[in-house]
Amino acid sequence: MKIANRPLLAALLGCASLAPAGQAFAEEQAAPYPHKADGDGTVRGSYATTRWAEDWSGVQKRKDDRDPLDHLKYLPLDDNGDVYVTLSGELRLRTNYTSNPGLVKGEHQRQDIVRVVGAADVHLGDHVRLYGEFAHASSSGHNIGTPTTSQDNDLVVQQAFAEVTGIIGGLDMGLRYGRQEFFDGSRMLVSQRDNNAIPYTLNGIRGWVRGRGVRLDAFDLEPTAYGRGGAGDDRPNTARRFSGVTLGTVVPETLTGASGLYVDPFFWRLRRRDARWVGSEGREERYYLGAHAWGRLGDVAIDWTVNRQFGDYDGRDIDAWQVFLDQTMPVGSGKAAPRVGFSFDYASGGGGNESGAGAGALRNAISPHGANTPFSHHLFLTATNLVEVAPVVSLEPVFNVRVLAEYAFAWRADTSDAIYRANGAPLARTVDSTAIKTAELPRVQVQWAISPRVSITARYEHVFAGPALRQAGYGDSDFLATWLSMRF
Repeated sequence: MKIANRPLLAALLGCASLAPAGQAFAEEQAAPYPHKADGDGTVRGSYATTRWAEDWSGVQKRKDDRDPLDHLKYLPLDDNGDVYVTLSGELRLRTNYTSNPGLVKGEHQRQDIVRVVGAADVHLGDHVRLYGEFAHASSSGHNIGTPTTSQDNDLVVQQAFAEVTGIIGGLDMGLRYGRQEFFDGSRMLVSQRDNNAIPYTLNGIRGWVRGRGVRLDAFDLEPTAYGRGGAGDDRPNTARRFSGVTLGTVVPETLTGASGLYVDPFFWRLRRRDARWVGSEGREERYYLGAHAWGRLGDVAIDWTVNRQFGDYDGRDIDAWQVFLDQTMPVGSGKAAPRVGFSFDYASGGGGNESGAGAGALRNAISPHGANTPFSHHLFLTATNLVEVAPVVSLEPVFNVRVLAEYAFAWRADTSDAIYRANGAPLARTVDSTAIKTAELPRVQVQWAISPRVSITARYEHVFAGPALRQAGYGDSDFLATWLSMRF
């Protein structure tokens, strides 16, 4: 694996060289940046979105109440216990049912998908770690066609990296190099895409500096192109490169009257040598300037992102915007009180069907590798040329059972351009539709957390095809999925 950005690596390593001799890895107490906001994903209890974000260093202190599987979380390799291995794994069994696949009247589809993951996190003292993760995915069922490599794959090196961390001048600093998941930002922009059996991973370098109320994160990464021939044919996709910086800040409680609000400005670049739109193909260099505000404003939970996109596509200017606003508030008191709210998503559109000397600016927005399932598990929508509004209700009718219900309305932002699918491709013939309304999408999800390690989830969605879809020959469809997840 090559280092794509040597200046970035030199700058991050240079931070350590500026410290006085012997200070780079001094045993001093860092000013802690909140772990849940450090850009390493969500942590619920002891378990995290990505397993390397979990901290099991204290499990060896527990004696009588240790779960048998907890012994796998701390396997010492030296007498002092400073060198140890943490093992983790996951088994997920999932079934998807879709009527009228692709929104076209026809025989139903059933996908039976298995995910198996095993990982080892090797800690070589307090400052060096090596992480490796292997995964297997298999797909079977009815009318499934040829599954993608993210749904059917004998064996992949899902993640593999080396990491060096230390404390310099009271600041927590780190450098990670290798294959890794990356979601330092809104899930609408950067996501592991957990809907897939094999998640979205990238290859390259990431470094950070974290203080008590502010952090700086810099990265230079290329996505993984998975092959089907085993662990040896998964390579970085050099046609795409994602790099940038994110500045994370903790909003002082004195400004909001409550704790737990974060604002993360960012400046990113996405280069695609193989960018394709309706009528053209070419090199695209796209810049993102925006901010992600999330957390709590009193009782109101918010997740807001705004970004301006500019750059060049095949000699044309890029002029695009995205706005993602998600907010809920409780109805009643107590942690189990129902919450109500709405989400509003806007991704500008237009220009994708233009080409040649007379083409104007490209106004289609895109996300670097955002989640698409919030728009639809039918995967016919993405954050391009889209406006979607969805009232939402969530409640916990019984302990550890959470119900989420939404009713979404989706339109095109620009009727002269196509509806774009989750893979970024235009939905066939929709560029010729004249209507603005795309669909209505009622959906409900029920999740039962049986234990910290075991959960069962069921989800149902329906697509009421709107005029923009019907004019292009598409219709209604049902989606039903259930999955059982077991991890240690």
